[in-house]
Amino acid sequence: MSRNVYVIGVGMIPFVKPGANAPYPQMAATALRAALADAGVGYPQVEQAYVGYVYGDSTSGQRALYEVGMSGIPVINVNNNCSTGSSALFLANQAVRSGSAECALALGFEQMSPGALGTLFDDRPSPFEHFDRTTGELVGQANVPMALRYFGGAGQAHMQAFGTRLETFAKIRAKASRHAANNPMALFRNVLSVEDVMNSPVVWPGVMTRLMACPPTCGAGAAILCSEDFLKRHGLKGTVRIRAQSMTTDTPKTFAAHDMREVVGFSMARTAAQKAYEVAGVGPQDIQVVELHDCFAHNELLSYEALGLCPIGGAERFVEDGDNTYGGKFVTNPSGGLLSKGHPLGATGLAQCTELVQQLRGQCGPRQVEGARLALQHNLGLGGACVVTLYEKV
Repeated sequence: MSRNVYVIGVGMIPFVKPGANAPYPQMAATALRAALADAGVGYPQVEQAYVGYVYGDSTSGQRALYEVGMSGIPVINVNNNCSTGSSALFLANQAVRSGSAECALALGFEQMSPGALGTLFDDRPSPFEHFDRTTGELVGQANVPMALRYFGGAGQAHMQAFGTRLETFAKIRAKASRHAANNPMALFRNVLSVEDVMNSPVVWPGVMTRLMACPPTCGAGAAILCSEDFLKRHGLKGTVRIRAQSMTTDTPKTFAAHDMREVVGFSMARTAAQKAYEVAGVGPQDIQVVELHDCFAHNELLSYEALGLCPIGGAERFVEDGDNTYGGKFVTNPSGGLLSKGHPLGATGLAQCTELVQQLRGQCGPRQVEGARLALQHNLGLGGACVVTLYEKV
């Protein structure tokens, strides 16, 4: 059984630096109330809830939801690293599409600490053991934090393979800042030049400056999904539906290819995108607006190629031609992306969803992508999982 699934409500809160945030239950409740109001439904009408977060104790999802209601419904806590929010969305979509629920919600939040990401449980095997071993073999033990080593190494591999310049990553970061200037939900709204990015503190000589990495952030986002029958019964109008969605995890190629681009999920993302295109019966050329996982400027560049927005090896030309922004082929990360909007891990996928649903509704004001009818979301977490979602204006 497969049914149309509509995103009838979205909501998020402005992303902030750690320490400037409300406690996670309040952040999550505010985003969820906004999504329910946007949908025009009450919490008692929701039949299932999927709640994503990375840094939190078990059943933090219930703690957050109980601020809004206690209706006894199934609550599933989700943790899939940086793809946590879209993994919750994947499960909510699956529940409605299969007929298990008529109305489901996906909620994501994160209350983060300052500084680089790290592991919390040092008395047991790390989920990144294989990633660390392969990265050590390929780039050595660069004196940079874990995530920077992975994605910086992947960017370095692209530079070595295709002659990509460091300035190209700086142009991606500067583009993100221009987009975020029109987004009141973004953490950083100051416009940066390429020179600003290049002159920021060096974290890996020749590979990365500080402004090429996204900041730790706190925030929350939510989405309400429902079936066509639910729309009709409650007199609601569905203007955005999920045309296709796919989720992938690692294959042996992640490590066997001995390529840092594979370590950070290039083929995982490419396969997820191809599956979504196939199900939807479209190609990347049919898309107008994209929210992709730019945890580092390097990963945005890699994702252009993985998602089929440009040929493999063609990402630098793609950037130089302005095909990643307004007036080009695809407007990528009109929200400012993770680089400027921020990256509260559990909320990121639902913030991307919020942006794209609002784009398809024509609600984005000065950052509106004109004529947007088909939107692509790409959310990736190492360890690993990737979710690609296609949204359609109906």
